[in-house]
Amino acid sequence: MAFHDSSSAAPASSSVGLRGNGAAHSAPRRDALLGSLRLRYGQALERGDREAQLEIYREAVYLGVQPEELSRPAAA
Repeated sequence: MAFHDSSSAAPASSSVGLRGNGAAHSAPRRDALLGSLRLRYGQALERGDREAQLEIYREAVYLGVQPEELSRPAAA
């Protein structure tokens, strides 16, 4: 998986919907992205891959996800 340099990323207002408010489609998108982050973070933890954990953490922070949300179980 490739990670993009933040200098070439789209502005936060047009990002994936985690930072912005009000878009009707943002809740399902946020849920999907958070699920993906949690899955990949959990896999990195199981492997003991500290570098991958750090990259996923950075991605989460960029997307506006609080770090504790990575290890919190998904809401039913």
